Amino acid sequence: MRKNGLLALGFHALFLLFLAAPLIVIVLVSFTAKGYLAMPFDGASLRWYRALLRVPEFVTALRTSLGLGVTSASLALLLAVPAALALTRGAFPGRTAIHGVLMSPLLIPHIVLGVAFLRFFTDLGLNGRFASLVVAHTLIVLPYALRLCLTSAGDLDHALEQAAMSLGASTWTVFRRITLRLLVPGLASGWLLAFIHSFDELTMSVFIASPTLTPLPVRLYLRIEDSIDPTVAAISTLLIIGALMLILVIDRLIGLERLFAGSR
Repeated sequence: MRKNGLLALGFHALFLLFLAAPLIVIVLVSFTAKGYLAMPFDGASLRWYRALLRVPEFVTALRTSLGLGVTSASLALLLAVPAALALTRGAFPGRTAIHGVLMSPLLIPHIVLGVAFLRFFTDLGLNGRFASLVVAHTLIVLPYALRLCLTSAGDLDHALEQAAMSLGASTWTVFRRITLRLLVPGLASGWLLAFIHSFDELTMSVFIASPTLTPLPVRLYLRIEDSIDPTVAAISTLLIIGALMLILVIDRLIGLERLFAGSR
């Protein structure tokens, strides 16, 4: 038993190292003082982090991604809340089918969605617009917001709502002062998870973006196509740190085990 336990521990350690190795390399390369991708064996430097401030297209792309992520995550949450309440409390025909349709963007490759949106928005004359990016991103992040909203809605104590209604509270008051407040941890986690996925989306955004409206992942992709320098590693490191911080917040609010298991 002890031997098997040590083997399992070693296997898991190697597996985690295999997953983390690329991220570790990116972080280390971002501190090189050389003008090309290299490990900082001769000493660490913040040269490439300072260089980011002198690249205006990165700053503009960051603003675009932040605005896109905030808008898409907020719209996805507005759609996810009523959908989650209806799916957890209702017993209507087609409930399972509706749930499947709302979660279906998880099953469709983003390159397929990108081509479809490209054709759709081009026919409408809207390709390359901020509104087009918002619609597309809202669609693909909706399942992430919905999943956490479903988890929170399923854990609601309906006795609290019934008690409030028995004391004379209206339906809107019960929803605003009890239901919504109980849902807050799940809503916040769902919003953050949707924001992360919108901010990091590349495959679909390549088809919808334009030269004047380019999210940060697309800008990084275009930069790598032209030339690879430690600037890309520096901004990637900042994105890794930001994503880890948001994931820690989600874990604090609702717990990662509930995110992946869908229950306590």
